[in-house]
Amino acid sequence: MENKEPVSFEITRRVPFYDLDPIQVVWHGNYMNYFEDARVALLQAHGIDLYEIYQRTAIVFPIIRTSTKHILPLRYQDEFVCRAIVREARFKLVFDFEIRLAADGQVCTRGRTEQVAVKAPEMEILFSIPDEIRQALGF
Repeated sequence: MENKEPVSFEITRRVPFYDLDPIQVVWHGNYMNYFEDARVALLQAHGIDLYEIYQRTAIVFPIIRTSTKHILPLRYQDEFVCRAIVREARFKLVFDFEIRLAADGQVCTRGRTEQVAVKAPEMEILFSIPDEIRQALGF
């Protein structure tokens, strides 16, 4: 399985006015919302609903690490594509993200998130991702 193309998914969005900061570019924290939208869309495309899994198994998936590299700011009404790519789904969920302008493909932002599986209510970290998620994502 290591040699196959990583699982990925793209969403397209347009920057709304309320995502802007006082200097009229997207406020840095809103990029996490774009990443989240792409991550959820990727998981849904593979039949994974983390909230449903939580309701059924009491396993939650908190984000434990994020990183973002801002290259070119998004501005009001920019149409952009956010691509989520699964990099790891054995011991934790690791997603890479790339945001680029829809018009010319220019890269604006790159990022990464990491999530672990945690058994609630004990808040016990599990050292593997549940089989149903790993299998759905090809790991």
